[in-house]
Amino acid sequence: MSDQKEVLVRELSDNYVLITGGTSGIGFASAREFAKQGAPKVAINGRHKGRGEAAVKKLREEFPDKTFSLQLADVTDVSAVKKMVSAVEQEFGRIDTLVSAAGGNFPPVLFHKLPIEEIQGVFDGFALGAMLCASAVIPGMAQQNGGSIISVGSDAGKVPTPGETVIGAAMAAISMFTRGLSMEAKRNGIRVNCISPSLVRDTRTWDLVFEAEFSKKLFAKAEAMANLGITDPEDQAELVVYIASPSGARMTGQSISVNGGISA
Repeated sequence: MSDQKEVLVRELSDNYVLITGGTSGIGFASAREFAKQGAPKVAINGRHKGRGEAAVKKLREEFPDKTFSLQLADVTDVSAVKKMVSAVEQEFGRIDTLVSAAGGNFPPVLFHKLPIEEIQGVFDGFALGAMLCASAVIPGMAQQNGGSIISVGSDAGKVPTPGETVIGAAMAAISMFTRGLSMEAKRNGIRVNCISPSLVRDTRTWDLVFEAEFSKKLFAKAEAMANLGITDPEDQAELVVYIASPSGARMTGQSISVNGGISA
């Protein structure tokens, strides 16, 4: 007779969610999709109070029967992350799903033109938050022997791209972090996956890419390769919610690209 504990996989209707970078883009679209699919409690994180309050207001107006919480914090700050996760756990009682969608707002820059003083900020801005937030939620998830950690990375971590040397290194770090942590966390019933989109319309990254002349020319070529169509935040959000749902209960350690065929 096995004494192995049964892994807890909650239905979406009983899934309590924390989404970093949840005030816009993929994070906000994911909050909407979770609520649409029945998640009763969703906390969204951001750094800007005005944008955060506006995002929560939209969610509450669209889904009046759901509970939404705004958590203002810089996810690259250890004490801020610990405080945020503790606050959500106290308010909701637990966190079943973490979606790390917060990322640095840095445009593509050729490495020799990137000041040495800015390298750490770019790397940490894209990679560090996902690691810190995962560390903070794992104890609670392990206690219930179940949970899902989903990070938003990028195809830049899989396909080398001029101008994204540091960004790509950070995204590759997210991918390998996902694989490594999935091996460790599965013993506690925790699934760890990431999505790795390329160009996504209606996001701050999209705006940054097409503001600068260098990256505009580069990514215009990439856009032309998306024979299946450029994705939008809602495309990515549907994948995020699928991974967190019972349908994704056997998935862990995966880095999945929904990119319209750009890197096919």
